[in-house]
Amino acid sequence: MTEQTATTQIKRTVTGKVVSDKMDKSITVAIERKVKHPMYGKYVSRTTKLMAHDENNEAKAGDTVTLSECRPRSKRKAWELVTVVEQARVR
Repeated sequence: MTEQTATTQIKRTVTGKVVSDKMDKSITVAIERKVKHPMYGKYVSRTTKLMAHDENNEAKAGDTVTLSECRPRSKRKAWELVTVVEQARVR
C-alpha cells in the first residue's frame, strides 16, 4: 500500500589532531583550516575544536584521527571517531 523510501544521508567527515583524551569515551579534536584574509590576502590558520565520541578509548593526545557526523550524544558531542590515521610519536 504505502512504500517507505529510505533516505540515506551522506555523513560529513573531517580529519584533525586529538587535543585532549582525559574524558571517558570522549575526545577533543582540533580541526585546522586555512582562510584567506579579506583585506590583506594572507592565508591565516583557523582552528575549530570538536568533541567526539570514542567508544573504546583508542585515541590518545597527539593522534591524527578521522571523525564522522552522528546523532547528538550530548550537549556538545555530535561527532564520532572513525579511525586513528596516525599515532602520535612518543619521545
